[in-house]
Order: sequence, then structure tokens, then C-alpha cells
Amino acid sequence: MSATRNGNASNGTNGDTLHAPISKRFSDIPTAIDIPVQGDQEDEAVEIDLEDLVDDPTELCTLFENERAARTYWMTVSLAYAKQKKIDHAIEMLIRGGNAMQDNSPKEKLSIVTCLSWMYLWKSREAPRVAPDDALLSDAKTKDYYLQLATTSLNDASRISPTFPPLCLARGVLLLLKASLHPPSKGTGAGHIEQVKVNLLKDSIKHFDQASKVSQGKNMMALLGRARALFGLGNYKESLETYQTVLKKMPDLVDPDPRIGIGCCYWQLRHKEDAKLAWERCLEINPESKTANILLGLYYLDASGRVPTNSPEFIRLYKKAMTEYTQKSFKIDKNQPLTCATFASYFLSSKNLAHVDSLANKAIQYTDVNAIASDGWYLLARKEHFSGNVETAADYYRRADEARGGIERGYLPAKFGVAQLSVLNNDLGEAKLRLEKIIQSVNKNERNYEAMILLGTMYAEEVFSSQDAASKEDKSAEMRKAIEYLEYVRTAWKDTKKNLSPDSAILLNLARLYENDHPEKALECLLQVEQLELDQVPQSEYPAGIEDESALRSALRKHLPPQLLNNIGCFYSQAEKHDLASQMFEAALSSCVRIGEKDEDLDTDALVTTISFNLGRSYESQGLTGQAVEVYEKLVARHDDYTDAKVRLAYIKLRQNPIKEGPDIVAKLYEETRTDLEVRALYGWYLGRKSSRKKSSNINEDQELRHHKHTLQNHDKHDRYALVAMGNLYMMAAREMRRDTDQDKQKRSAGYTRAVEFFDKALQLDPKNAHAAQGIAIALVEDKKDYKSALPIFLKVRETIKDANVYVNIGHIYAELHQFSKAIESYETALSKEGRTNDPSILACLGRTWLNRARVERSLDAYKTALSYAEKALETSTDQVHFKFNVAFVQIQQVQHLMNVPETQRTLAQLEEASEGLEAAIVALDEIAAHPQPPYPKADLEQRANMARNTQRKQLGRQIESQREYEEKNKEKLAAALEQRQAELKRREEERQKALELERERLEKIRKEREEIAARDRELAEQRAEEERTRAEAEMTTDSETGAKVKRKRKPKVKSGGEAKPKSRSRKKKGEGDESESEEERQPKKKRKLATKKESNKYKSAEIVVDSSDEDDPLERADRALENQRSPASDADDASRGGDDVDRMDVDNAAGQDGDEDEDEEVTTSRAPTKRARRGRVLEDSDDEEDEGEAVGFANAAANGGSDAEDGEPAADTSMADAADEDEED
Repeated sequence: MSATRNGNASNGTNGDTLHAPISKRFSDIPTAIDIPVQGDQEDEAVEIDLEDLVDDPTELCTLFENERAARTYWMTVSLAYAKQKKIDHAIEMLIRGGNAMQDNSPKEKLSIVTCLSWMYLWKSREAPRVAPDDALLSDAKTKDYYLQLATTSLNDASRISPTFPPLCLARGVLLLLKASLHPPSKGTGAGHIEQVKVNLLKDSIKHFDQASKVSQGKNMMALLGRARALFGLGNYKESLETYQTVLKKMPDLVDPDPRIGIGCCYWQLRHKEDAKLAWERCLEINPESKTANILLGLYYLDASGRVPTNSPEFIRLYKKAMTEYTQKSFKIDKNQPLTCATFASYFLSSKNLAHVDSLANKAIQYTDVNAIASDGWYLLARKEHFSGNVETAADYYRRADEARGGIERGYLPAKFGVAQLSVLNNDLGEAKLRLEKIIQSVNKNERNYEAMILLGTMYAEEVFSSQDAASKEDKSAEMRKAIEYLEYVRTAWKDTKKNLSPDSAILLNLARLYENDHPEKALECLLQVEQLELDQVPQSEYPAGIEDESALRSALRKHLPPQLLNNIGCFYSQAEKHDLASQMFEAALSSCVRIGEKDEDLDTDALVTTISFNLGRSYESQGLTGQAVEVYEKLVARHDDYTDAKVRLAYIKLRQNPIKEGPDIVAKLYEETRTDLEVRALYGWYLGRKSSRKKSSNINEDQELRHHKHTLQNHDKHDRYALVAMGNLYMMAAREMRRDTDQDKQKRSAGYTRAVEFFDKALQLDPKNAHAAQGIAIALVEDKKDYKSALPIFLKVRETIKDANVYVNIGHIYAELHQFSKAIESYETALSKEGRTNDPSILACLGRTWLNRARVERSLDAYKTALSYAEKALETSTDQVHFKFNVAFVQIQQVQHLMNVPETQRTLAQLEEASEGLEAAIVALDEIAAHPQPPYPKADLEQRANMARNTQRKQLGRQIESQREYEEKNKEKLAAALEQRQAELKRREEERQKALELERERLEKIRKEREEIAARDRELAEQRAEEERTRAEAEMTTDSETGAKVKRKRKPKVKSGGEAKPKSRSRKKKGEGDESESEEERQPKKKRKLATKKESNKYKSAEIVVDSSDEDDPLERADRALENQRSPASDADDASRGGDDVDRMDVDNAAGQDGDEDEDEEVTTSRAPTKRARRGRVLEDSDDEEDEGEAVGFANAAANGGSDAEDGEPAADTSMADAADEDEED
């Protein structure tokens, strides 16, 4: 859109002129001016072309002085210079003109001095903030220098005429500039505005208000100044309203443009789209507005910050911001501070540091805003930071921080930069303090995530360094802080409003922190990294024809880093998810192959070797021994010195062929690598299996013990495997020792003590060695019977060792502590482990625990469960005699229990079943006694069998007969009781179902009622909105002068005497003028009429209408019926509009009634809605005209300002009551 600039019109298309608002600045300056000169002719003059003024105004000044030119000529020429941006020439003209006017009247000089002050203010906007480095401080013409000159000029003008109107506006602008340049104090609190600055801005508002008052509100510059001052005070809402007022009063104002201020206010109020619309409108009117261009550029930069940097949307927004708006603003004005700062930031991101220096210095020098100066210093600091100039960067960071207040306030990016410099200087303590302060100083809802990331990473690196150095220093506090900060950032990624992108580095650090204590969380972090990496795979790499998501994911994994896939596989393997682990290891190998094909110079052999070994271990865990052997053999073929692979191969061969081939391979490997600790550990394990069937009674002669002892003495005294193995050997030897005498017991206890010493040494070397901890726990149980101390150890070991034996040991302890439920749970968990489903020893333990529980709880069901597990153990291992004894023992115990149960709590069938079990137990005991190796002495077994055969069989027989007689005798009673019980159960179930049905019906009814209420509320809201809209339209009319819609002004009807007719006159005169009615007749009627008006917003029923006379007007009855049907929303609305009428009625009653009746009527009239009261008056005063009734109602509503009397509001205005009394006297 072409626009008219400075009075020059541009033609529109096809000769049509575009009527866009144009700038009126300098529009009254003519193109030429005639200066009268003294000569022969009376009208002789010199013409001066104001559009082509000479560069040196000295000749013009000399001419004006010689010809004693009037003030108007001096000011016109100086303004013409100002129009051409030659401010220095304009100032010279004004100074020379002021000196030439010394002999004239002071008021003649007033305009020149005032204009000179404006020129100084203009010059201040263009001057640098600080003196250039090569200039003397006394000669530097900075912003402060010109502000001092402006202050001097204003003081000179004020001495001439303090009330000169333009001075108010100039003073306001001067104070605005001083407030803008005032350095921020180091006060506390974000958003804090210094008191000095506040005072300056408030004083400027006073001057702007005074200028506006003098012009009767027509000075738009004064309003703009007020809006700018309010903006500086942070009162954005009122500032916005002021800017909008200016735009309404002067819509063609474009220089300065209030739309710029409107957009800035919207931006501060978080209405960024509205700000964008305001600035776009500004550009439509004036495409060359440098301010609107840069502000729109910042809008799109801000928008680009809310989308991922790798998305096409980011590129589009960023390009639009920089090329379409910022670049255009820079072309219009290369010294615009905000534009220079924005461009400097762009060049900084592109590492074009040479341009950063010049642009940032321009932003610092020419800005009036401290925040922009702070940005300039920050950009210089980043530039020096990148260049490695640490000291200079620190100085610039400090200046950037102080430009925004410093200390508690300041600029967070600058504070963060200083912390980064501390890290570079290896001053980690100072860096931590600064980062902690940044995090604590920010609002909790607006945390500084960059500071949290850096601080969390620093703590994490401390932990990793300590782990790598195998330091014993406690770093748990650092680990906790690192996890806290990094997890906080990770959680913030889920909030879409924060627009934070996930960072793989944070997740990898968290995975390392979680690795030891929380492997499941570490795996979760790595899987999230995997997803991030998959998202980065370009679409061109996606394989064709794969639709299944899991298959596609597996195919894309070859594009991921192999280290990541290997770590994920290790965590899967640790979690016993070996199938998934194998998939990850295979994908990692594929990734290595791809990397090797892509870069032939890259050596991936170490990665392939490690991942292949892990894959072989994963195959082993899955039972895929053949595939594991194949992987190990390939590894040995590539690296014949790879001992770990050889050890696994030897172990597999030993398990497959424990007689010939396996031992030969192990022995050969041991001969080749005697010094390798892994090989020695395998060989020691082999010796233990070989000599397990011929253990020597002397522990010191055990081959395995001697082997491990040799390892500790000659190879590594800190070999943890050897230490744990020796502890286990000493503990097994102590377990087999005799315990008949005290001496035997002491010797046995010494063996356990020796074992514990080895376990303790292993734990000192490795505090997380679960096998050593488990050994100590077993020793505590077997030697000291200290179950309570051993239990926590086993529970901790359970988290590391995923073995059934751990759960069996925990079950033993719970059983000894008589916590049978937990013991059973532990045994069942052990039974569910792979390969232990039918383990006879675990089944026997379950049977024993259920038996002990049955004894304690006296439960027949528990006895049956115990018998069931004992029979399962016997079925699994039929050749074990002690399992057969267990079954017989449980059967005998069950019989003993049933014989002690009352007849009422057992049945004949249960006794007969127990009898069969007893016979089977007798047979079993006889067979066990005849076995060559009975579990107990033969005599004891025979004695137990005879007791069962002779004693228990007879006792059980008598119990069976007694039970049979009892059941025959009470057969009918038992049947009736059973039937009654079943009927009772049925009745309870029916009652429960009925209660549920009633509850469902009640809830359904409530739901429907709520829906009806909601629908009714919506209807009432719509009805109320329609009423408001209709009432508003009815109250609006067209102004005859402006044509705009204005509110209708109602005028009360004027009597002949010129006084407005009071509202209450018609009603009171009716009560007094009727002489035929007695006092007793009038009072009920008035009470009825007041009650009729008493439909309140608090009581919507008709209970208050307690009296209805036969003399009621049919219209009045209809009116009451309508009022009873009014909605609560309408009542509330009328009550809010009619509070004035309520108070007025109290006054009316107080003027003509006694105290008791007044109190009675106050209660009723205080709740009367306005509309109801207004109708009553119009109906009674039927002789008056319609507009009179309207005028009375309006006057009454406008005169009073109260609400309900019950709310404690003051009484109505007594002057209204006096007016009513005067009317009554008339």
C-alpha cells in the first residue's frame, strides 16, 4: 500500500488516490519562504527554498540578524532543517535566533527556547549512552549531555512563562527519557521498579495530564506520553486503554503510531496474537515503519522458539522473522538498537563474530532501554566466550547482569554465562553456588532448566569420577541432587506448554546414575533415548513393505548407535528378559556392520567382540547352547587370546560332558592360563564338583579349598570369588560337624566364624557382593539362630540374585518366625522359577509349612493342603524314603486333629477319609522301617506304626461310630439348619441386589435432575442475555451531531412549577387524598400493596404475599402472577438494578408510618425488585402519562445507590425524603 509521507501524495493504481492515514509531522512547513529585506522597494524579499537548504546555516543566520527577521522566520527555517534530519543546524538556528531576540519582549523568545528544548530531546534520542573510547569525557555529547541542555532550556522557558502549555508536554517527555536512562538499582525481587524511576514516571504523568487539561483533552501527544509512562510503571492494562483512546479520537495518527503501543501492551499482557494484529495494521498503514518491522520480527522469532528446531515450521518462522522483517527494519535504519541486537544474535548463532561486535555496540550506544543495552553486553560476552577470552567475557556478563539490576534481579542468561566460565576455569564450587542461586531465585513455575541441566550434569560427573577412581568417598548426596535436577527437567518435557525438547545426554546421564540401584529406571531412560534416535532416522532409510510396527522398529535399529543397543541388551539380560536382550545384541551387530560399510577406516572390532560375547551369554541364558557355542568359537577364531570366550566354551563342554571331554578341556585351559583369575575360578568350581562325592573330613585337605587358598596367596589376595568360595567351604564343613557335646558345638561355631571372616573380607572389597552377604545371613541362621537379623539381608540379596535358593532361604526364616503366609509365598515364588516347577525339596518345604500352619490354626483345610504338597513331592521323587515318611506323618497328624474336633464341626465323610489315610500311613511306616536306609531309627518307626495300628485305629473307629449316631440322630435338624442357612444366604443376596438397584435408580434420578437443571440454567442464561441485549438496544439512540450510538438520556417530566415530579408523589397522594377511608382501612391496603412488591430474589415463592384484598385490581393480580413465574436469574438481575428503589421505599415508609409498622414493612419492602415496584406505581397513578411513569422510575433508580437493607447498607438519602415531604405539604 502506498502512503502519503510528509505531505507528499503517491498516486494509487489507475489514478486513484489511496486514502491511507499519513504522517502530519512537519506538514505545516512550506516548501519556500519569503524573507522581507530592507531595500528601495517596500515589498522587496528574499525567497528561501526550504526543501533545498544550504548545509551551513551561518549565512541565513547573518541575513536574519541583519534584517531583524521575526521569530516566525527563525523557527520555520529551523523546523525545515529538522524536517531534513539536520538537527544540529536547527539547533544553531534556534540559538542564533534566541540571541537575536534579546532586545525583544521575553515572550517573543519563549517559543524559540521551547522549540530548542525539543531539539535537544530529539538529539538525546540519537546520541550514544556512553562516551566513545577515544573521546574526552568533558567533550562527549551523550544522552545525558543533551538531557541537561534540554533541562536548561526548559528552565529558561519556565522563567519566562511557567504556564506556557507546550512546556508541560516537554517536561513530561524529559522525565520519560530520564526514567528510561536511569540505571536499575540492585533491589530484590523480580519485576521490581526502582523508586526513583517510579517518581520520575509519576511526575511525567502529572505533566502530561496538565497538558491534556489545558487542551481540554485534545492533545493526543499528552495522552500518548501518559500511556508510555503507565507502560513504564508496568500498568499495561491502563496503558492499553489510553493508547486505544488515542486511536479512537485520532484514527489517522501514524507518527507516532499508537498501534505500536497497543501491540506492546498486548504482548506484555500475554495476548501475543492481538499484538501481532496491531503491528501488522501499523505496517499496512506505513510499510516503512522500522519499529513495527522489528517487533513483528521478534514475534516470529518467539513463535519459532515454541517449535522443534529440526522441524520445517521452525525454518519457516525463523526465515520469515529474519529476512522479511528484521532485515527490512535494518535497511530502514541501521542504528535502530533493537534491530541491531536482533541481528547480532543471528550472527552469533552463525558464528560470524565480526558482525556481532559492531551491531552489539550499536545496540548499547543508541538505546534508551536498559534491557536492550543488557542484551548488547550479553551478546558481546557470548562472542568473547566463544573466542576463549574468559576475563573479557566475565566483564561483559557482569555489565549485562547489572544493566537489568544485578544481584537478586539481573539477567539470568548472563548469570548462567558466568557459571559456565567458572566451569571452564575448573572452579566447580563457585559454579555450583551460582547455579543454585539461579535455580532458587526463579519462580517455581518458571524454573531455569538450563541451570538445572548444567548443575545436575556437574553432580553426575562427580559421581562418575568417584566410581571410576574406585573411591570410598560417599557421593550419595551428589547422586541424589543430580537425579533430582535431571529428573525435574525430564518431567518438564512432558508439558507441551513449556516447549522443551528431550535431550539424549540428560537421559544417558540418568541411566548411568540409575545403573546400580535402579536398573529398571536406567533401562527406561535408554529406551527413551532409543525412541529419540529412531525419530531422527530419515524417511528415506525406512524399509519398504513393512507395516508391522515392531518389525519396522527392529529394521530401523541398525541405524542406531551400537553402544546404545548393547547397553539396552545388557539391562534386558539383567532383568532376565533374554529374548529381548538377544534382539538388541543382534541389532547392535547389524549397526556395527553398517558403520563399517559406511566408513571403512573406522575400527569396530572392539565393539563387535564385546557385543558378540554378550550375545553368546544371552543365548546361554535362553538354553540355546548350540548357538552360544557357535558365537564363542567364532570369537576364539578371530581372537585366540580371548580368554573369556574360552572359559565359556570350557564351562559348556564341562556341563555337557562331565566325564571325559569337559574335564580335559578345563584342564587344558588351566594349564595354558594358570594366572588368569577367571580360569582359576572355573577350575576351582570344577574341583568342587569333582570332589563333592568324596569330601574329606579334614577341611584343610579339600582340593578346592587348597586351590582357592593358592589363588589368594600367590595371585591376588583380593580375589572376591576365591574369598566367597572359601567362606562357603568353611560353612559347609561347619554344617556337617557333630554337635553332641559342648566342645563339638564350640568347634562348629568356630567354623562358622571362620566362614564369616571370608565373607566379610569380600564385602569390604565389594560392598554390593550379594553372595558374600547371603553367606553371612546363612551363618547367622545356622549358627546363632538369629532369624531377625538374617531376614533383612536375604531380602536385600533377593533384589540382586535372581535365584530360587534365595526365596527358599527367606521361606525358611519366615517359617521359623511362624509367619506362615509369607513363608508359603516365598516357597511358591521359588517354585515358579525356571526349572524348579517340580522341585521335591521346595514341595516338601511347602508341605511342612502348611502342616505347621494347620497345627497353629487347627484347620482341616491346611492339613489337606500339607498332605497334597507331601504327595506331590513323593510323586516327583518316588525313590526318596523320607518323602514317603512325610506323607504318612501328615496323614497321622490329620487323624489326630479330627479326633479332637467336636462332632458339630466335622462330618462322617471326613472321618472315613482320614481312616483310609491312617491305613495307608500304617502300611507306609512298615515299608519305611524295612528299608535299608530309613530316615529315622527302625525301632522308632515300628513303634509309631504299632501305635497307629493299635491305638489310633481303635480311637478313630469309635469316633466314626459316634459321628454316625450323631448325624443319624440330628439328620433332620442338620438338613433344616442347612436349608435355613441357604435361605438366609439367598435372602441376603436378594436384599443386596435390591439395595444396589435402588442405589442405581437414585443415581440415575440425580443425573437426570442435574441435566434438567443444567438445561434450565442454560435457557435462563440465554433469556437473560436476550433481555440485556434488548434493554441495551432500547437504551441506545443515534447522536444527532456525531451519528454515533449513545445511551439514551431520560428526562423526568417537569411540572408547571419547573420541578421534577418526585417518584413517590402519586402513591402518597392517593393514600392521603382519599378522605372516605379510615386509618384502619388504609393500613391493610398499604400493607397489601407493599407485600405485593415483595417478590425478592431470596424468596421466590408466594409465601410473603399474606394478604389479598377483594378490591385488588385485576391488572395488579396478573402482575403478581407474572412476578411469581419470574426466574431466579431475572430476580437477581432486577435486584442488582433495583437496589436503589428498595432504599427509596424505606424512606417513603419512614416519612409517613409509625415505628412498629415501619419495622414490619421494612422486612417486606427491603426485598422488592425494581421492576415490580415500578409497575405498581404506574398502575396506581393511572391518570399520569406513560412517559411520566418511565421518568419517575428512572429518577428513582438514579437517585439511590443502596442494596438490600439486610445487607447493612446505609439508609437512603434523606434529601429525597425531605423532597417527598414537601410534595405532600403541597
